Amino acid sequence: MQTETKYAIHFYTNNMKKILLFVFALTLCMGCKAQETVQLPQPEIGKLSMPLGKILQERRSVREYQKDKMVDLQTLSTILWAACGVSDPASGKITAPSAMNMQDVKVYVCNKMGVALFNAKDNTLTQVLNENIMQDLAGGQNFVLDAPVTLLLVSDQGNRRRNDQFAAMDVGYVSENIYLACQALGLSTVARAMMNKEAIRTKLNLPEGVIIALNHPIGYKK
Repeated sequence: MQTETKYAIHFYTNNMKKILLFVFALTLCMGCKAQETVQLPQPEIGKLSMPLGKILQERRSVREYQKDKMVDLQTLSTILWAACGVSDPASGKITAPSAMNMQDVKVYVCNKMGVALFNAKDNTLTQVLNENIMQDLAGGQNFVLDAPVTLLLVSDQGNRRRNDQFAAMDVGYVSENIYLACQALGLSTVARAMMNKEAIRTKLNLPEGVIIALNHPIGYKK
């Protein structure tokens, strides 16, 4: 009985810490002024240790999520690192390949409270919009609204001549990393191209040269 009680207290305490960390970060980063920045927890890379063969075998696109079960900030940090985080600080190399090492794919973290930009180098989130753009991301597919968080992938090739083929390739690498990380962490996702791109471009103030490519709603399977 004592063992069960200790386990219950430990489970409750750990989960409350995760919930409080998530709420605290959202309060700082997704309910405040634009350009405010929050430091993400260090990604838990060890939690991505599921055998690759098993991940590939079990990975599926999922379109039904538990709308009331949040993705805590620690888990989000691990997914973002897997997507295109820095894997070698000495060289600045990231987890996803890219044409000519442009590292052109940028990831925006979106939820009902707003939009933040993931900064891979510093492992931070910077608030860029205090507005709910989930309807624009859903593009008429309302299952997206049930996901607690959606990652928006764009290709920003800077001053280089725009290359749509490179953009498609590079976004695809990041998208697959998100799929694999979600599967390893017990979450679900689906890659989507359907969305109101013009509305998103306007609200995020993205230049025409930035290619809005895909979005990934992420949550726990219903």
